[in-house]
Amino acid sequence: MPLRTNEMKVFAGSSNVELSRKIAKYLGLNLGRCRVEKFADGETNIKIDETVRGHDVFIIQPTCPPVNERTMELLVMIDAFRRASANSIAVIMPYYGYARQDRKARGRDPISAKLVANLITVAGASRVLTVDIHAGQIQGFFDIPMDNLLSFPVFSKHLRELGGINIDDLVVVSPDIGGVKRASKFAGKLGVSLAILDKRRPTDNEAEMVNLIGDVKDKTVVIIDDIIDTGHSLVEASKMLHKKKAKKIFVCVTHAILSGDSKHMLSKSPIKKIFVTDTVPQDGLPEKFEVVSIAPLIGEAMMRIRKNLSVSILFK
Repeated sequence: MPLRTNEMKVFAGSSNVELSRKIAKYLGLNLGRCRVEKFADGETNIKIDETVRGHDVFIIQPTCPPVNERTMELLVMIDAFRRASANSIAVIMPYYGYARQDRKARGRDPISAKLVANLITVAGASRVLTVDIHAGQIQGFFDIPMDNLLSFPVFSKHLRELGGINIDDLVVVSPDIGGVKRASKFAGKLGVSLAILDKRRPTDNEAEMVNLIGDVKDKTVVIIDDIIDTGHSLVEASKMLHKKKAKKIFVCVTHAILSGDSKHMLSKSPIKKIFVTDTVPQDGLPEKFEVVSIAPLIGEAMMRIRKNLSVSILFK
């Protein structure tokens, strides 16, 4: 009997099938046959409808809302492929749920990002790939290889190709001190200057802008951030920049969670256009929003992982 060759097989969880299809198309592959079903009591059940023994499996599953359900589904999928004797299991999490719980902000707080990392590792994953993870130290929470893709090359390419934006008149703005590194890389890629907003959080999901470091007067500004959740931070940031006489305000955000009435609130803000990626499925976005696909970047990274090539070269 001839030996079977080791193949690359890509499977999709239920959280973002459209993105999974785009990634598979970029790779020139068909999505693997796999069903996600529920028992009567709500338990997740996975059915793998093709052999994966000895093959390299890639599971695409952002753990976006409902986060707990998507996370449990991912864990059950990993376990199923491990017990089916896959050679390796790479978990592609374009959005990493619980990433904002990365430290103890107060006494007796959990570090849920570490808990999720432990669960994924124990379930049997061989490696993990994410996009713009909220806190860089989460990479150290894993005892398996973990790659964090950066979206700024995708946004910078899109802005350069977009009509109506003069790159020479641009200022990149970080919405808080924690995002300076991300904004600095973006500004460097575009070859423009950087400004920083000083943000305070009186309570969870609330933000107020205290000060602006840098000059935005009569400039076109681009705010770059990793997550839009309630939208309060971006609305307050846009109001501050408008007050400081910014000419036009654009936003680039990787993960558009858009909880509550955030879509309506952002639509009424001084922001001219909001560019988001498809790491999280998007339906019924207002006219002010535009989706930029992250699929080619993820697909290229997956191909490089499969061939043991450098992933960091994608951000040079």
